[in-house]
Amino acid sequence: MKKWLTGLLVLVLLLSTVSAAMAKNDKEKKNKKFRLGVEVLLQDEIDLIKDKRVGLITNPTGVDQNVTSIVDLLFNNPDVNLTALYGPEHGVRGSAQAGAYVEQYTDEKTGLPVYSLYGKTKKPTPEMLSNVDVLLFDIQDVGTRFYTYIYTMALAMEAAKENNIPIIVLDRPNPISGTKVEGPVLEDKYSSFIGEYPIPVRHGMTVGELAKLFNSEFEIGADLTVVEMEGWKRNMYYDETPLEWVLPSPNMPTLETAVVYPGAALIEGTNVSEGRGTTKPFELIGAPFINSDNLASKLNSYKLPGVTFRAASFIPTFSKHANVLSHGIQIHVTDRNAYKPFETGLYIVKTIHDMYPNDFQFRAPSAAGISFFDNLVGNGSIRADIEAGKSVVEMKAAWQTGLDQFNKVREKYLLY
Repeated sequence: MKKWLTGLLVLVLLLSTVSAAMAKNDKEKKNKKFRLGVEVLLQDEIDLIKDKRVGLITNPTGVDQNVTSIVDLLFNNPDVNLTALYGPEHGVRGSAQAGAYVEQYTDEKTGLPVYSLYGKTKKPTPEMLSNVDVLLFDIQDVGTRFYTYIYTMALAMEAAKENNIPIIVLDRPNPISGTKVEGPVLEDKYSSFIGEYPIPVRHGMTVGELAKLFNSEFEIGADLTVVEMEGWKRNMYYDETPLEWVLPSPNMPTLETAVVYPGAALIEGTNVSEGRGTTKPFELIGAPFINSDNLASKLNSYKLPGVTFRAASFIPTFSKHANVLSHGIQIHVTDRNAYKPFETGLYIVKTIHDMYPNDFQFRAPSAAGISFFDNLVGNGSIRADIEAGKSVVEMKAAWQTGLDQFNKVREKYLLY
């Protein structure tokens, strides 16, 4: 009996070792078929930056498949002269909360100057570029118009043009896939740093594709090079690549957050908590005045595609309703290919507005009559339509023509 058990144990261990080796080989094969822009640059196109003073715009997401920072990859490469770093919102090391001012400082690890692109200026100044021959941009986007990194990129392209410096964008995946486009196209009047150009809320493009679109359609005219990825397909979500998830910002902890973000972030334009200060930002939504069961029941009655809503209560540790018990829902995406995040977010906002008219509020409009909610959706009509009692179907019909027009333009810049 002992011999039999010993033999069985040896067999189990052997099978386990073989299985692990096969899994490792499969991953290595998969990785060889997939390369990020940064990897293509360093392996095949190093001449783009060789013997030049390089300025790098990045944050913690600027890593290769081994999660090694591009800062270290460039700084330790004998063929590269890295001279300056530039940090977007949240900074190069990702330590700042949303909207926090990040001052200029010296990077402790490299000794390089780090210039903030989310402080007194969002565009690199001539002084910031005085020791630079070429600019690199390598930051992971999340596929949503009001995520600020793509405007850091656009402003850097403008600065590159104005200072006669070429700019290179190292492409990365759209984590919520590159096939779906959703929501209204931004109207010029509602332009801001959370929506600089007339694109829809869910744009379905990579940063490299957006760079080409911005450069041509909005006449930036920079000397732009996009280093493309290899092995990425448009229908891929981030977890279908070999990449590890690195938080693009403090309140974007998981891919699931990014999936709901194009719609759930509309709550930021209201007095309802979008779950900041919890472990599930943008998945948890609530306020002290909401009845969880009633809201979940109402939202589930719509039978929206690819999603279900669970009654939930939570206490945010900061931001809206900090340290106060809030009630609401958790968004559970059951089929992300069928799920429509912006439309779902609109249903959530409208439903809370209609169920709690005496408590719900949009954030106060500016002197120009524009609310933060308007900046998020890209127009003033949706807020007015909600207040007037119009249906989401009616609102959707109003933005469809602009979306169709954008899709025609978008096609010209797709790289994959």
